[in-house]
Amino acid sequence: MQAPSIGGVTVPRGDGSTVVRVRRGSSLMDFADKINADPAALVTVLIHLGEMATATQSLDEDTFKLLGAELGYEVQVVSPEEEERELFDSFNIDLEIGVDAEEEENLEARPPVVTVMGHVDHGKTRLLDAIRNAKVVEGEAGGITQHIGAYQIHKEHEGQDRAITFIDTPGHEAFTAMRARGAKVTDIAILVVAADDGVMPQTIEALNHAQAADVPVVVAVNKIDVEGANPAKIRQQLTEYNLVAEEYGGETMFVDVSAKQGQNIEELLEAVLLTADAALDLRANPERDARGIAIEANLDKGRGATATVLIQSGTLKVGDAIVTGSAHGRVRAMLDEHGHQVAEATPSRPVQVLGLSSVPRAGDTFVVAPDDRTARQIAEKREAADRQASLAKSRKRISLEDLNEALAQGKVDTLNLILKGDVSGSVEALEDALLQIDVGDEVDLRIIDRGVGAITMNNINLAMASDAIIIGFNVRAEGQNADYAEREGVEIRYYSVIYQAIEEIEAALKGMLKPEFEEVELGTAEIREIFRSSKFGNIAGSIVRSGEIKRGSKARITRNGVVVAENVEIAGLRRFKDDVTEVREGFECGINLGSYNDLQLGDLISTYEMREKPRS
Repeated sequence: MQAPSIGGVTVPRGDGSTVVRVRRGSSLMDFADKINADPAALVTVLIHLGEMATATQSLDEDTFKLLGAELGYEVQVVSPEEEERELFDSFNIDLEIGVDAEEEENLEARPPVVTVMGHVDHGKTRLLDAIRNAKVVEGEAGGITQHIGAYQIHKEHEGQDRAITFIDTPGHEAFTAMRARGAKVTDIAILVVAADDGVMPQTIEALNHAQAADVPVVVAVNKIDVEGANPAKIRQQLTEYNLVAEEYGGETMFVDVSAKQGQNIEELLEAVLLTADAALDLRANPERDARGIAIEANLDKGRGATATVLIQSGTLKVGDAIVTGSAHGRVRAMLDEHGHQVAEATPSRPVQVLGLSSVPRAGDTFVVAPDDRTARQIAEKREAADRQASLAKSRKRISLEDLNEALAQGKVDTLNLILKGDVSGSVEALEDALLQIDVGDEVDLRIIDRGVGAITMNNINLAMASDAIIIGFNVRAEGQNADYAEREGVEIRYYSVIYQAIEEIEAALKGMLKPEFEEVELGTAEIREIFRSSKFGNIAGSIVRSGEIKRGSKARITRNGVVVAENVEIAGLRRFKDDVTEVREGFECGINLGSYNDLQLGDLISTYEMREKPRS
């Protein structure tokens, strides 16, 4: 191997046919490692080629090819998917979900995986409630589903007990990314259309996702009990989108339902099973190591990092070493949708997995590794690759070509954001929605960090260093963290409904943020003791940590930094045996929260009021 001197710098040289494979988004330092060169020398070579770059800066494919041609290397830039496959091949782990000819004899029928899609407020969550007889909608802020859940139900069909797995995807348009991901793991889509409302923009968008994933669609025409319902009109509208009802000579099954009245739910499940049997060959090999996808993930105070996974092939057992994204661990326990422990999960079964080292991203694939050591090595390599990819993925809303010109004109203004949420799906959806805000080239929006869990001191320090605003979605900064942020002037904005966050950030970017009201914290109290009262329910024996607690004020309950209840009223306050109207900092008291009784020791009760703020 010759070492040419370029500008007085010696660099190892290839023979023109030497192939060097680098991951998309790699830096000069990564390339230098591959050819055993000094990164500083490669910076000099690039300068002589008319390209400016630092050793740690991610480079595009053209720059790598230009550098490779100069040094006698054929540079191949591989996608993350190719590198992932090579990584698993090196550990002799098969990533394929499908089956080969040798496995044909081991194939067994598996339940269909169904995604419920449709326009916001057309009754998707209520339809799932009717199907599984559980209440989800009351717990959602603004009545909008904001987390992905998965549930399995059983239905008798042609004398057999058949299982059906449902994936509940959020309905708001900001969750397009999660809906799209739901369609990729699903076998059948139920498209919910309100009979009184008709086909709406998100109905078409949901249908596009299903058709792009080549997924059969069953249409549930909901709200047939509402005045003005016109199911025939829905059938007519959907013919424009290649969904022709069977009664019109097409292949799509339409079922008129009322989720509120529980009408025709059985017929809808029948339609799902008939569609699955007619159009799909749903079989998987349960005898192999499990493969699948993480549908949702979050950080639980008592359980640590947990992930809801959908098994696509094989059987997952307690004790298996698994890798999902850059998280790894041994399956400590598995819970079904009712919170009951299960020993193993077969294909199409959704389970919550405990025992992971960190919180994976929603949509990450998971595989069973031979042992803990292999799982950790794969996770570490994935994490390093993710770090490179995130460096390469510029968050700027202005192109590099325009940057110098824009800087010269002094027109680039940057808004840095740090996103924290209670579950990874919400963070991902919020990030996607915010990055799609388009206010022209004058404003540059950057998301410099994202994560799951309470807002930490590290988040606040990063915000200080980069002049960023922290967005808390269903999570908060508490105690000394909140005080530190206030003292250092770090702005933290809290949201529980995603479109409020999008609207305010967009308004801020446009310089039009004019809130009419602002939330003012009055006081916080920590629950030290819980007393049961037959007359009043649970009484929270508390100590006031800051400010004062006033009777009649609104409160929120946070547990380990995550909001567990909003808009709760302080119904009663007692000091010893006396009813009082307020209790100041440092004093103990008994707090009655009315009908809200789900209290735990250590919970924080924060009281606040909304005060009018002058328009700026």
